[in-house]
Amino acid sequence: MKALFHRVMAVCLIASAAISSSVMAANDEINLNDPYEMIKQVANKTFDRFKQDRALIDSDLSHLKVIVNEELMPYVDYKYAAYKVMGQYLRDTTPDQRDRFVEAFEGYLVATYAQALTEYTNQTVEFDPASDFSDEKIVEINVQIIEKGRPPIKIQFKARRLKDDTWKAFDLVAEGVSLLASKQSEISNLIRQQGIEAVISMLNDKTKQKIDRQPIKEAAAA
Repeated sequence: MKALFHRVMAVCLIASAAISSSVMAANDEINLNDPYEMIKQVANKTFDRFKQDRALIDSDLSHLKVIVNEELMPYVDYKYAAYKVMGQYLRDTTPDQRDRFVEAFEGYLVATYAQALTEYTNQTVEFDPASDFSDEKIVEINVQIIEKGRPPIKIQFKARRLKDDTWKAFDLVAEGVSLLASKQSEISNLIRQQGIEAVISMLNDKTKQKIDRQPIKEAAAA
């Protein structure tokens, strides 16, 4: 299942992070008020950027982190996802620990998704028709990943409506398995066993790992 998630992420995975001033202009081009259009536009924009920067990527794989930060991250509710991953242990942490965990989790996701992008091989994405979301707080965007020689992969992006009526993605479900739920199980177990400080340190270490083209080796939190 982990290999499946990485293949899916290599096509159009959304991750979580804060919007920096250097990428604020991207929001003018993405329809944040329509979750279906947002997902389509972000996926297309990300892989247009991937193709545009192919030479930079070939010379330095760490450039994939730049693409992830600038094209994917602004459209995911990273804080919400991080709090979900902490699960029941959220209430046992201090505000400072929560802030540092969210920052570490964001960095870990950047590195994870950048690594996943090394597996991108021009797969195609088919989106199901949009549904009426006018009264919804959470929507599921159904997608199929088409890759030659493989059965289609059915996935869902989950997005939530924010207080300002814009939308952000917060989860990916591949063949019925939630990425967020799997991370929650793994990381909350580590918090229980080792404590929040050890998990923050581990996530920070994962963030610093070099991007390479070798098979992804995941630690317990991956």
